[in-house]
This record gives sequence, C-alpha cells and structure tokens, in this order.
Amino acid sequence: MSNSIKLAITHGDINGIGYEVILKTFSDSRMFEHCTPILYGSTKVASYHKKLLGQQHQDMTFAAILEPRQSKERRFNVINLTNDEVKIDIGKSTEVAGELSRMALDHACEDLKRGDVDVLVTAPINKKNIQSSTFDFPGHTEYLSSKFGTKSLMMMVCDRIRIGIVTNHLALKDVPAAITHDLLMEKIQIMHNSLKRDFGIPMPKIAVLAIDPHAGDNGVIGTQDQTVLKPTIDEAMSKGILAYGPYPSDGFFGSSEFNKFDGVLALYHDQGLIPFKLMSFTDGVNFTAGLPIVRTSPAHGTAYDIAGKNKASEQSFRAAVYLACNIFRNRHEYDELNKNPLK
Repeated sequence: MSNSIKLAITHGDINGIGYEVILKTFSDSRMFEHCTPILYGSTKVASYHKKLLGQQHQDMTFAAILEPRQSKERRFNVINLTNDEVKIDIGKSTEVAGELSRMALDHACEDLKRGDVDVLVTAPINKKNIQSSTFDFPGHTEYLSSKFGTKSLMMMVCDRIRIGIVTNHLALKDVPAAITHDLLMEKIQIMHNSLKRDFGIPMPKIAVLAIDPHAGDNGVIGTQDQTVLKPTIDEAMSKGILAYGPYPSDGFFGSSEFNKFDGVLALYHDQGLIPFKLMSFTDGVNFTAGLPIVRTSPAHGTAYDIAGKNKASEQSFRAAVYLACNIFRNRHEYDELNKNPLK
C-alpha cells in the first residue's frame, strides 16, 4: 500500500529553505518506499536550489507532469505552476514568492478535493507576502479550515508529546476573551477524535492547560480557569472524553506530568510551542487535526537567514512526510474497522 500514497508537496516560499529540505529529504531513495511525491512548484526553481546543494545531490532528477495521475512511482514528480522564468531572491521576501506560494496551495487543494492525491505536506510560507484578496489568513491552518469548510486544531507532534493549540495564531491580548466554553469543547472533541482515528489510541487521555498562573489560585489571580475551563472539562468527561485539568503549565512541563497524557491542549501559541520546541526543535511536525484530508508540515519557518547556504536540516520535513503517511494508513485502518460496527 505504501507506494499508492500520493504525497502532494507545496513548495512554500521559494526564497526560503523549503526547496532545500524537500530536495535533501528525497535525495534518499529509501523515501520512495513510503510514498510517491508530487511537488507543486517549478522544475526550474528546483534545479536552481539543487545546484546550491553541491555535488552530493546532483544525481537527483525531476519528472515533469501535468497532473497527479501521470506521476511515476520511485520518481520525484513536479507539477509546474508556471513556465515563465522565476526571479529567485534567496533570503528575501518578495511578491513573486508569495504569489507562487498561493498558487501551490490552491492547486494542491483542488487535487485533494478531487481525490487525485492522498495527503499534503506543506513547506514553509511567509505569512506576510502570501497575503492577498484570496488569501486573508494568519497561516496554513486557518486557510485549510476555510478551504475544506471544517473546524480544525493545530497540533504539534513529536515522539515525546502531542500539543494542540486552542487559539492558533492569535494576539495574546485577545486570548482570554476567545477562550469560551464552546471553543474549548470544540477543540477537546477534535483532539479526542484525532487521537483515536489518526493516532490509533482507543481511549486517549487529554490534559488541558490553565490560562492564569497557578490556574488562578482559587480566584486570587483570576477566575476564568474555574468559571470556564473547569466546567467545560467536566462536561467533556461526562460525555466519555478523558479530559483533565486545568493544569498550570509551568509545573505541568517542569515535573514531566505531560508524559501521563496522550494529548495536551495549550490555550495559546507560545504556551504550547515553547515547551514543544525545547523538546523537539529539529524534528517536530505541525499537523492539522479535524480536516477531511491529511496535512502536515515541518515545525519551522522559511529561515531566510540560512537559505541557500546548505545549512538547513531536513529532519522536520522528513518527519512530516512519515507522519502524513502514517496517519493516512491509520485512518484507512480505523475506517475499515468501524465501517460496520455492531449495534
């Protein structure tokens, strides 16, 4: 089954490290045992970046195709987004790079909707230059939720932990008002379902982090943990979801309490991302739970400062490919087992 997984890759920002980590990943021929890669990008841009990587990657070749059904197994397939010459400004944010980022995402999503490809791995974008009249989102997660018309949860995944972010890319000043019963219950439910279907955990345990220091200290510091978070967590438990908390995040991570849970819900971006990247800076993966399709991404950005210097590690991108394939198989197995459940 592994070679039947058609893996769509969007090239992200052409001036960042996206092409470097993609090419380094698939320079290892063993990767083709797991999937058939289809890059939504440019053979010319890929060739440019290949030259920057030196002699050890020069044997890699590209199969130019027009649509996914033409893809060849054990080859690195490329769907050209444009036949024009593309101006590459390594390490710089440009309008051209933003436009090509959008084109890749739009094209890949249409193929995903048609079922022409199976999973999506996105290379890093620049969240500023990609903005346009058709892309008005703070990141991939929000764009994909809109594109597929579903609620979602940004999850950061590594061998040690799975952390979901309740408010995604939201300014810290806006977080307290955004944490409502309905939103928290929605995210708990998405994580619960994902841990079961995507990660194969029959009865997942979920920890919810507190919003205030010391979880409010019984109202001395704040009341939201007791008036909003605790009742929501209790309600989830009454519905058969093993949710616990709220836990003050400093002690929760400092004492390694997270090891007792299958998933952790952080309320805001840095509450979850700081401990996650301390644990897994080089090989963490961003996964969008709740979508009808599988989407993963390396847990890093465009890294303009090292772009074109052959310094970027491909570990996170390779882990994103592995995770996308594993989740695709897990979903297939879960759906088969639950297709005709006993009444």
